Amino acid sequence: MSWGFLRDLLSGVNKYSTGIGRIWIAVVFIFRLLVYVVAAENVWKYEHDEFECNTKQPGCENVCFDHFFPVSQIRLWALQLIIVSTPSLLVVFHVAYRENREKRHNQKLYRSPGKMDGGLLCTYLISLMLKTGFEIVFLVLFYKLYNGFRVPRLVKCDMRPCPNAVDCYISKPTEKMIFLYFLVATSGVCIVLNVSELSYLIFMYSIKCYLKTFSKKQR
Repeated sequence: MSWGFLRDLLSGVNKYSTGIGRIWIAVVFIFRLLVYVVAAENVWKYEHDEFECNTKQPGCENVCFDHFFPVSQIRLWALQLIIVSTPSLLVVFHVAYRENREKRHNQKLYRSPGKMDGGLLCTYLISLMLKTGFEIVFLVLFYKLYNGFRVPRLVKCDMRPCPNAVDCYISKPTEKMIFLYFLVATSGVCIVLNVSELSYLIFMYSIKCYLKTFSKKQR
């Protein structure tokens, strides 16, 4: 697939993000998307062909591969990148809605359609919570599916139609495990950035509300 859409989406959101949000976009684009496209994809390219079991029993290798890799790590990583980036569409759609509303009414309804206030702030906060939730869900998925982020060199399989317990060998296990750790580390960084931005926005909004209330009381 072409990753141009994801790149354009992230670039569009960049206009409405805070400083922390722009760091998140840089981490996703440089340390996740580019690493996936340039290096990681090739590591898993022939994972099924290079998975070998010490038996010639028809169907045994396929069954064992499906058991140990129910979902390809690289496809799960691609799905994670897409799902985690999609909540940003909420912000883009909300800004587009504001701009369209101003055109329909032919008057200035907002000081700036992209200004982070009111409904747009709520949308942005929801998108941050969704992104954090998706990151955590995918980390749990990786942990459950791949035995705590491990890629063993040798696995034993005794599933039918294998005649007995056979040894199966995974190709490039060390390289795959390094990329898996890298994926986990970048996901962790993104979670920290999302939580930091969420806390920052809530704190700034609380301060703004307090100052408004205080100034009213003074009057």
